[in-house]
Amino acid sequence: MAIPALTLVALVLLWEGAVRVFGIPNYLLPAPTRVLAELDKLGVRLVPNIGATLLTVLAGFLASVVISLPLAVAIASSPFVARAVYPLLLITQSTPIIAIAPILVVMLGTGQLSRATITFLIAFFPLLVSMVTGLLSTPREAVELSRVLRTSFLQDLWLIRLPASVPFVFSGLKVAISLSVIGAVVAEFVTANKGLGYLITQSTAFFNVPLAFGSVILLSIMGVLLFQSIVLVERIFFPWAVQSERITRE
Repeated sequence: MAIPALTLVALVLLWEGAVRVFGIPNYLLPAPTRVLAELDKLGVRLVPNIGATLLTVLAGFLASVVISLPLAVAIASSPFVARAVYPLLLITQSTPIIAIAPILVVMLGTGQLSRATITFLIAFFPLLVSMVTGLLSTPREAVELSRVLRTSFLQDLWLIRLPASVPFVFSGLKVAISLSVIGAVVAEFVTANKGLGYLITQSTAFFNVPLAFGSVILLSIMGVLLFQSIVLVERIFFPWAVQSERITRE
C-alpha cells in the first residue's frame, strides 16, 4: 500500500506544481488545492449528492446480483435456455446504453427507477457472464461424483456448483460494482436533480471546472471503497476463494 500511496502523492504534487509553474487557468486545469477549496466551499451540501449517487449505485448493483444468479443457473443448467436467452442478451449489450437512456426515462419517468435501471443494464451482463462461466467450470470429478451419489438438482447446485463458482462470482461482482458507479453517473447525466453526476453537468455548464474535478475525485473514491468492500467480504467469508484466485494467477 505504501508504494501506490507515495505514487499518488507524487502525482498530485506534480499536478500542483505544473499548474503553478505554467500558469494554467482554472477553467482548463485547476490545481488540487483549488479543487479541495471548491469542495470545502460546498461542505455539508455535498452529502445529499453523494448519498443520491450511492443509492443509485447500490440499487442497480443489487438488482444485477438478484437477477443474474437465477438466470446464470438457468443458462448453465439448460442448453435450450442458453440458446434462447444468450443471443438476446448479446443484442441488448451491443446497444449503447447511453443511446437508450433517454428512452428509458420517457418510459419509466425521471425518478430513481429509471436511474437504477440504467445502472443495472450497465452492470448486469459482465456479472452474468462470470457467474455462468463459474457454474460451467465445476471440476469434472465433482460433477461425476454427484452423478454417482444421485444428488438432486438443488443439492448439486448448492453443495458443488455454487462453491466451485465463488472465485468467478466475486470477479464478476468486482467488475459489476465498478460499472455500477459508471452507470449511476450516466443515469445522472440524463436525468437527476442531485448526485455527483448532476454536479458535474451543472458545474461544467457554468465553467466551474474545479467543482467538476472534485466530483470526479469523489466518484473515484466511492468506486475504490465499494470495490474494496467486495474484496473484504470475499476475504472474510470465502478465504479459500482468494487463495484459489492466487493459485490460478500463478
